[in-house]
Parts: sequence; C-alpha cells; structure tokens
Amino acid sequence: MTATLDAQRPLRSLAGTVYLPAAAYGIGQGAAAPVMVLAALDLGAGVAIAGLAVALVGLGQVFGDTCSGQIVARIGERRSIVLASSVAAVGALTCLLAQAVWLLALGILLVGLANAVWGLARQNYLSLAVPFEWRARAMSLFGGAMRFGFFAGPFIGAGAIVLMGARGGFVVQLVAIIVAGLMMARLPDPPGAGAVQSPINLLGVFAEHGRLLSTLGAGSLLLGVARSSRDAILPLWANHIGLSPAVASLLFGVGAAADVICAYPAGHLMDRFGRTFVAIPSILVLAVSYVALPFTTAVAGFAAVATVMGIGNGFGNGVIMTIGADVAPETGRAEFLASWRLTHDAGFFAGPLAIAGAAALFPLSVAAFTVSGLSAGGALLLGKYVPEYTRDTFASSREKAHGPGSDR
Repeated sequence: MTATLDAQRPLRSLAGTVYLPAAAYGIGQGAAAPVMVLAALDLGAGVAIAGLAVALVGLGQVFGDTCSGQIVARIGERRSIVLASSVAAVGALTCLLAQAVWLLALGILLVGLANAVWGLARQNYLSLAVPFEWRARAMSLFGGAMRFGFFAGPFIGAGAIVLMGARGGFVVQLVAIIVAGLMMARLPDPPGAGAVQSPINLLGVFAEHGRLLSTLGAGSLLLGVARSSRDAILPLWANHIGLSPAVASLLFGVGAAADVICAYPAGHLMDRFGRTFVAIPSILVLAVSYVALPFTTAVAGFAAVATVMGIGNGFGNGVIMTIGADVAPETGRAEFLASWRLTHDAGFFAGPLAIAGAAALFPLSVAAFTVSGLSAGGALLLGKYVPEYTRDTFASSREKAHGPGSDR
C-alpha cells in the first residue's frame, strides 16, 4: 500500500481518503456535542443524569478500546471503518429518534464504541502506510482534521437546529458519519491486513508490554486528564466569574481555534526534533494554564488562559498517536495500539469526572490546582520515558532515511 502514496508528498495522497473524512467525522461529533445535554433534559433527565449521558461517549471509547485491536487485526482497516461507521450511524439515528433517556444514552454509548474502532483503524493504517520521517506530521494532521471538524461542527449544527429543532445536531452527525465512512471505505488495506486469525487479547498485550504501558502509559493517561479537563473546567470557571454563556462559548472557541492552528506545526517539530520536544512543553503549558485559571476574574484574563490552553493542547496534537506508532511491535501492532489508546482514553474519561467530583467537594480553584499537579506529574513521566522508549527508533529511522550522522 505504501507504494501507492506519493513518496515526495505522501500526505497529499491521503487528503481525500483520510484527512477530509476525518474532518467530516469531526464535524458530526462537534455538531452533536452541544445537543446531547439538551436532548437528555428534554426527555426529563435531571442535570446530573444529563451530564452523565454526555460522559458515555468517553465510556464507550474506553470499552471500545478493549476490543478494537482484535477487530482491526482480524478484519483489516477498511472493513473496520465500514463496521465502525455503521455502528456510529445506528447510534446517531438512535439519539435522533430516542423517546426515552435510556435510548439516548444507548445511542451515545454506541457512538463512543464506534469512535474507538474508527480511530484505531486510521492510526494503524497511517503507522503502516506513511514513511517514518513523515509519521508525526501524518498523525498530527489527522488529529488536526478531527479537531477542525469538532471546532466547525457546532456552527453547522446551529444552522440545523434553527431549521429542525434541538436535535438537528444529530442530523448533522448522522450525515457526517455516512459521508466519512463512504470516503474512507475507498482506501485499500495495507498488505496483510485482516490476516490475523487469533488476535492477542487485552490481557495478553498488558502481560507482554506491562512495563511500557504502566510507565509511559501512565504519562499518556495523565496527558489525557490534562487535555480533557479543560472542557469541563473552563465553562465552570466562566460561570463562576459571571460570564454569560455566549461570551464563554466565544472565548472557548478562540482557544479551540488556537488548538487547530498549532496542530500541523507540532507534527513538523516532532519529525525534526523528536517526540519529547513536543510532548513535554505541551503538558507543561497546560499545567501552568490550570494554575493561572483561578486568578482570572474578568473576560481578558479568562480569554488569555483559554487561548494558552488551546495552544498547549494543539502543540501536543498527534503526539500520543505518534509515540504509540513508534513503540508498537511488528507482531500484534493493532492490538498493542488499542491498549495504548486505552491509556489515553481512560485519562480523557477520568478528567471531567475528576473535575466534577472535586468541584462538588471543594472550591473550584482546588480542582484546577489538582489538575495542574497531575499534569506536572505527567510531564515528569513523559520526560523520563518518552526518550527511553523512542530514542532508538527515532535515531535509527532518521539514519535509514538520511544517512548516518544526519542532523535533519
């Protein structure tokens, strides 16, 4: 499959079958995100239950990570995309038509499950199809396309809501999933895809790679906490200092725009200087931002922190996918990457829950300081273990591409 890519510009070759579909899929997720709570409330759920319903996307991804590796290893990337898109479409349709909270929750959970398989299939494909010297840019551009879609989705969803009511966001999501699935299903599998008849299960992967997943994986988990907590704490802090929902949403959008802008440069820097060069500054910027947030009391300060958080998050775009591809073994690659994704997705799920729990028991500033401390701990782990596990891979691959002693 790699032979079909333009050797000089491999990313351009993937525009129509990887990056545009990723943006479309992200648009669907972004369009649905704001209406999940509204749909739950409309069906009679309380505030707590409505918030829990939204968290089911993350829970679905965690559950999906436990089996996605075996699915991709057994049936291949293309068929996995078709399967995941079908499940996601059923989930979106269920959300659109749900007449009870439990049906809405089921639809949200199905979308989360599909996200895990969809994301893994694309990560595994890129790790096999793209030359190493382009790997970080490939991963960062994929993540950036998803984030751009998630950024644009609410604006597109808003138009659908005006025309069709509160559940118009689910209509956009359903259409986006179908379009993305059809576009990506045109991409052939790499050689040998779907040839594994007895995939390694999750316990087998952890048994074989336990040290890596418990050390480097712990850093991945804490980076997930640092990234996802901002989605919970920024709206809460905006409300705490008296900003209107409209102003808070606008400022959050500014941070999201900074996130998208930083996506591709992060990949370029990783390919040139290594993974540590991006991973550590990214999580440290987030840590400092959480420390600064409780000291903001007006629009200007909040806007500055939201923007810096977006920069920190965007600067690390693709780093977890890239590191995972770097350290994945040749045998059992898909199963390993699923376990690797589980470490990060678990952090993404735990972050907002930790914020909610801390905010219920302590002042909101304590929650911000707690996440900052966890982020700093993640920086220490990544600083120690990213070089340990990726240095040899990075150095040897650069030598193969550019010759011994290359300082590319």
